[in-house]
Amino acid sequence: MQLDWSQMGALLGHGAGWLAVLLLCLGGLLLSVLSFSGTWIVFAATLLAAWLRGPHFPGLTTILLFLLLCVTIEVVEVFAGAWGVQKRGGSKLAGLAALLGGFLGLVLGNLLPVPILGPLLGLFAGSFGLAYLVERNRCKQHQAALHIATGAVLARLAMLVVKVTATLVMVVILLVGLLVT
Repeated sequence: MQLDWSQMGALLGHGAGWLAVLLLCLGGLLLSVLSFSGTWIVFAATLLAAWLRGPHFPGLTTILLFLLLCVTIEVVEVFAGAWGVQKRGGSKLAGLAALLGGFLGLVLGNLLPVPILGPLLGLFAGSFGLAYLVERNRCKQHQAALHIATGAVLARLAMLVVKVTATLVMVVILLVGLLVT
């Protein structure tokens, strides 16, 4: 019995491709839980799966719907903190401060000795902190500033739930679709 090494290499390469799809899906979920853009990682897994499968699932419709979902999540996330601040009566400046504070907190949260939760805690603390400072300066009242800054944190928490849910839905659609078709 003689081995055809070209077929063996193709089979191993194909298996590595499917392993990469699975790892990208798991990585996307993990990143979403940490408040990063895991939807884009699952989108990359979808593109890889489409390349591996050819014209079968996932097709162009799935790819375009996932792309639309990724873009929508990003746009909504950018404005989540600001929306939470303004929904509670805060100023546009406080909304912008919540956005900037969230970004700075995410970056500085990496310095915390809690490797997985550090950036997430930084995101919430930064959004709250800068929104609070702006509103405290504007309305000169602790309670009002506290109420408004809490809106930034609640909006960020809601966005985290939305992002994890969207990523999970994408993963389930992709993996179930691949298994069924």
